[in-house]
Amino acid sequence: MYKPILLFLLMLPGGLLLANIKVQTTLCEYRENPIGVDNTKPALNWTMVADLRNVKQVAYRVLVADDSLLLKKNDGNIWDSKKVISDQCIQVEFGGKTLKPVKTYYWKVMVWDNYGHQSHWSKMATWQMGLLTKSDWNAAQWIGYSKMPDKELIVPAIDNWSDSRWNQGSDTLPLLRKEFFARKTIKSAVVYICGLGQFELSINGKKIGDHFLDPGWTQFDKHALYVSFDVTKNINPGKNAVGVMLGNGFYYIPGERYHKLKGQFGYPKMICRLVVQYSDGSEDNIVSDGSWKVLAGPVTFSSIYGGEDFNANLQQHGWKSIGFNDKNWKKAVIVDGPPQLDAQMQDPLKIFETFNAKSITQPKPGIWIYDMGQNASAIPFISVKGKAGDMIKITPGELLDNNGLVTQAAVGSPVYFNYTLSGNGIESWQPQFMYYGYRYLQIEGGVPVKKPNSKGLPLLLSVKSLHTRNAAKRIGTFTCSNTLFNKTFKLIDWAVQSNMASILTDCPHREKLGWLEETHLMGNSIQYNYNLETLFHKIVRDLIHSQTPDGLIPDIAPEYVRFDGGFRDSPEWGSSAVILPYDIYKWYGDKNLLAESFDMMNRYVRYLDRKAQDHILYFGLGDWYDIGPKDPGYSQLTPKGITSTAIFYYDLKMMTEVAHLLNKPEDEKWFTTTAAQVKIAYNNKFFDPTTYQYGTGSQTANAISVYTGLVDENDKGKVLNNIVTDIRKHHNSITAGDIGYRYLLKVLSDGGQSDVIFDMNSRSDVPGYGYQIKKGATALIESWQGNRNASNDHFMLGHLMEWFYNGLAGINQDDNSTSYRNIIIRPEIVGDVTTASASYNSPYGIIKSEWHKHKDGLNMSTTIPVNCEAIIYVPSQKTSVITESGQPLGLSRDVQSLGYQNGKTLIKVGSGQYSFRVK
Repeated sequence: MYKPILLFLLMLPGGLLLANIKVQTTLCEYRENPIGVDNTKPALNWTMVADLRNVKQVAYRVLVADDSLLLKKNDGNIWDSKKVISDQCIQVEFGGKTLKPVKTYYWKVMVWDNYGHQSHWSKMATWQMGLLTKSDWNAAQWIGYSKMPDKELIVPAIDNWSDSRWNQGSDTLPLLRKEFFARKTIKSAVVYICGLGQFELSINGKKIGDHFLDPGWTQFDKHALYVSFDVTKNINPGKNAVGVMLGNGFYYIPGERYHKLKGQFGYPKMICRLVVQYSDGSEDNIVSDGSWKVLAGPVTFSSIYGGEDFNANLQQHGWKSIGFNDKNWKKAVIVDGPPQLDAQMQDPLKIFETFNAKSITQPKPGIWIYDMGQNASAIPFISVKGKAGDMIKITPGELLDNNGLVTQAAVGSPVYFNYTLSGNGIESWQPQFMYYGYRYLQIEGGVPVKKPNSKGLPLLLSVKSLHTRNAAKRIGTFTCSNTLFNKTFKLIDWAVQSNMASILTDCPHREKLGWLEETHLMGNSIQYNYNLETLFHKIVRDLIHSQTPDGLIPDIAPEYVRFDGGFRDSPEWGSSAVILPYDIYKWYGDKNLLAESFDMMNRYVRYLDRKAQDHILYFGLGDWYDIGPKDPGYSQLTPKGITSTAIFYYDLKMMTEVAHLLNKPEDEKWFTTTAAQVKIAYNNKFFDPTTYQYGTGSQTANAISVYTGLVDENDKGKVLNNIVTDIRKHHNSITAGDIGYRYLLKVLSDGGQSDVIFDMNSRSDVPGYGYQIKKGATALIESWQGNRNASNDHFMLGHLMEWFYNGLAGINQDDNSTSYRNIIIRPEIVGDVTTASASYNSPYGIIKSEWHKHKDGLNMSTTIPVNCEAIIYVPSQKTSVITESGQPLGLSRDVQSLGYQNGKTLIKVGSGQYSFRVK
């Protein structure tokens, strides 16, 4: 009796079926409702969900309007794409009218699927344009407390302690303020601001946003980033006050306390434009200029390396609010700034977890040690009560010495924070412009509550550790039945989090520099865990700005200091300039970034070619921190020339594909020819055809040769056997270092040897992850051996993270795919692991893979996003009985069996959820 009604409900006018497919998320420039967009043809992405399997988009229609009411009426006055017959739902380039600075645009999308379903319009989304040209700053000027004389600039920075400038002193960290009047009814307000080295913005007494350490670190002599905030709710009708506090960051590094570098781009400075738009269409602009007032602030010392001091007696109470008497403040000084300002599009740093002390000890009278339980990038927070002028000293550290005191011996000292009390009741404080990597806080000058206090020292009411990192969303999950693997995942993840700032740092304490090998060697691991599209884009642009005129890509970017030898020019590091843009294309489908990067990529590869001797490169750091007879450092087991030349060849092969993608036939021909020459030279130089060994036969030498394609196909199996033999000879332990270990894992996994990976990493009696955990590490250590003289929060050796996702759980993409459009689910069931589960929120949506091994066989479930296809490798025997959702494979019309291969049944599926059972 309900059939006629059901048929009616399933029909749209014109006979189309009602929506079975739904647009779930919409992104502009990889973000939800972004402001400050400076791309005049922004990329639009959307994901979809459906309640049927094998669903694909066959068409879309995008509407963009400059008025929300127009968009609600389906009037795309800025862009109406009309119905486009296409399955594209990522990297859809805006194709409408010219976009204007500051203006807000409203958009939505509708899609059609392969079943004839038409979706409803997506929810309305927005983006707001930033400042596209210098004139868009509306005559805003750089202002500060004072101007640094040109003779005092130290650009690039120095790392030479004997240089007379090394101990040059500190600067003034200023407060800047301005009051203005909002004349009419406010429709919207947005502020565009850059404060160097770092800034905090307040309006009417309240901090704007929840960011930490804005803006991101860049090559400040070339460009800087401005940050955009929607402040509509912060502006009041009538009088308003803007306050800006400035810190040093990498813009000015004081000569006091510990500092890895000594650099001075200038004194702290700021530029801003606040646009207040009124309901009648008019607007006011409040810009930085000489009318602003400035005064030295209560932060009396700030160093990105050495710590931070705050004197509460110097606070200017009410300085961020209207009506404050600033007659004793001086006028701001007009200064120069970086020649180029770009929108900060990467996620900002924010504060995440809060750690309380697991224990409090007193190793010496007057010294208290707070064990926060986790080594992480963080800032201390204290709540204290005491007399005016009393000082609390906080010394952070990763480790304790034999006396139970904090030691900074491995990462540089002294580093500490001082807080001078005002005596006005309970006082709370946390650093604003510096963070550090630590587990322990050593506190002097105060006494914990309920502890003896015969000297009447300030009471420490609360001590916490506030973890800070890049605010990229977590998009991946992993767990398995192996406890050590779960602990290893956590160990690596904490090191990743601690080094996700506005660059990917090596460590959160000693250097905080963007050592580039990590971006391409660990990029494949962290892209599973965090949505780093915008940060990776920013890093590529750091590379572009750091490239030298002769094509060199230095080992660090931004290149604040020029190191010597391999620490500046190592192909395994510099090749991030080639590998990272290509990887971003593979991960996210961004072909435009390839085009933007091509000149840099091309120049770097040709730079390497010029430095080659008979097509071989003999310079660089090699397999950094491998395990040899000496203390870790330079490569010990793999001869010079192997890793650098293999990476060079890998670059050339990659550039051949990139040139083809970008339709550059002459370049493609050169890359192809040169790659062939390098391959011949490499095998003539390093390959022994009688033993099938490369170089010394180290794990790294053989693995990198296989992975990069330098090994002839006929020899690959024998070289792989040599790799396995070497691992077994070393009693299933690791010898590969920073460069080689990722390739070792990939070659073993691709070669069906995940059982060897299990054997290497499921133990704690030899150097490796388990060894570090057994020694008490809570974040990955710089050396396999877990040395105390190394950084105890380093993510350069965390490559097993990638295997957890694409090996144990089995989430991969096809070699010819981008953005995980064509998915490979190929789990490896090894060792004592009985269950594994992982999810990854790809550009197309959630991919899940889960399996459970039991006495009767195997259960395996998989989720594939709309618009995607997958080949699922189901572990089985040839005689196994496999069902999907309770039905034999042959009876399910949603799956296609592709045969049997190497212990797995291959099954092709489209989007949807699938449940397999193997008996």
